[in-house]
Amino acid sequence: MKLLSKYNRVNVAVTIAIMFVTGIIYYYTISHILTNQIDKDLVLEENEVFSYVKQNNRLPQVYESNHQQILFMPLGDKKIERRFLDTIYKESGDNDLEAGRALISSVKVSGQNYRILVTQSKVETEDLIQIIFLITIGVIATLLVVLTVLNRVILKSIWQPFYKVLAQLKEFRLASHAGISSTPSQIDEFKELDNAVIKMADRVNNDYQNLKAFTENASHELMPPISVINSKLDTLVQTGEFTDDQSKLLNDIYGTVARLTRLNKSMLLLAKIENGQIRDEEEVDLKTMIDECLYQQEESIQRLGIVLKLHLDDKILKASKLLMEVLLNNLISNAIRHNYPGGHITLTLLPQQLIVSNTGSDTFNIDHALKRFHKADGSEGIGLGLTLCKQICDNYGFKLNYLHHNQTHTFSATF
Repeated sequence: MKLLSKYNRVNVAVTIAIMFVTGIIYYYTISHILTNQIDKDLVLEENEVFSYVKQNNRLPQVYESNHQQILFMPLGDKKIERRFLDTIYKESGDNDLEAGRALISSVKVSGQNYRILVTQSKVETEDLIQIIFLITIGVIATLLVVLTVLNRVILKSIWQPFYKVLAQLKEFRLASHAGISSTPSQIDEFKELDNAVIKMADRVNNDYQNLKAFTENASHELMPPISVINSKLDTLVQTGEFTDDQSKLLNDIYGTVARLTRLNKSMLLLAKIENGQIRDEEEVDLKTMIDECLYQQEESIQRLGIVLKLHLDDKILKASKLLMEVLLNNLISNAIRHNYPGGHITLTLLPQQLIVSNTGSDTFNIDHALKRFHKADGSEGIGLGLTLCKQICDNYGFKLNYLHHNQTHTFSATF
């Protein structure tokens, strides 16, 4: 869930809760105020009765007017407590009962106590409360909608610098040599974030360039010693006969030097690809190139008894012939190396995709396999084959995918 959505949900929920509680308090406050107003009217009627009795020494006539009625009842020597209460009011000539408010009091006339019951209808009061409450609910609902819209618009505008920085981080690629541009903002926290991200990107770029320079320089510096070692080994082999142990040691040295040579060439090639130094693009016939790669690997395929299935369409790409050879050789070599005797390899070349499938029970994590110098247990490779494939695909905008299903490994390069 996005922060803006989370904030809006919490804000709306809290606002609704506050408005609900406030509405209840407001309702009962208005109701209490209007009830007190009715009580004052009842007291005013009571005082008029007292004044009439005092002036005329008798009770006024029982009457009903303006949703109000006054009744008297003899009490004898009894006394009652003066009080207000909610009751039911019924007007004369009307059978409908409605809510009312009453005042019970007493008055003494000619030595006898009489109960005074002053009742007033609350219909108008309740109607007024309902109108006020509905207006209040409407105002609250309108305010809630306005707050929600304003929060979305204002907060989205406020958080715009953050989203710009985030978008740059998502697009940030070390190989592109592009830095992160400054995102102006009036908010201190976003300014600090922008400065921290720019400094971090500069440090990462600097470290990456230093590492690439070291790798390239180291690979260049390794070439002369490797050539010297190969030359000395060739000279040593030609000097005379060797025992079996000496021959075995020489073979091990040759194998190690050959592996070191492949590693050095792969590191140099990787550095050139990342630095964009390979630009000899030409029209490459992938179908013909696949046939040449298979011809070079024919001995290994026959030795393992691998069944080869080909479905090749014509496909011409404008790319470096060297890089396409590396890509195809690595994918086909991996399909042979990680296969088992009597297995299958299927090569499919479509106008928009190259698919290389091979049988094999071993499983691996493709994310780890694409890292440099990562290789499977027992592998004779140098751990840069898939890294080179991924780098070549990224260089030309191809999409390299991997799928393992039913003991079949499938690599696909979508052009």
